[in-house]
Amino acid sequence: MKILLGDFNAKVRRENIFKPTTGNESLYQDSNDNGVRIANLAISKNLVVTSTMFPHQNTHKYTWTSHDGKTHKQIDHVLIDRR
Repeated sequence: MKILLGDFNAKVRRENIFKPTTGNESLYQDSNDNGVRIANLAISKNLVVTSTMFPHQNTHKYTWTSHDGKTHKQIDHVLIDRR
C-alpha cells in the first residue's frame, strides 16, 4: 500500500473531472496550482486524495489557521492507493 502525506499547500476543489480522485468534500470551489498538481499526481499514480473524500464538518477539515484565527485553509492532504 502506498501512502503519501504532506503539507502540499494545495487547495483541491470539487470539480467533476477530478471527482473520482478527489471526492466532493473539499472546502474550495477553486484549486490553486498545487491543487491541480496533486490531482494530476494522484491520477497518474492511481491514488485518491482521501482528505477530500469523506464528509466532515467544515471545522474538522481545516489543516491551517492564521494567527488571528479568522482564516482557515485545507492545504495538507493524504493520498493512498486506489483499490
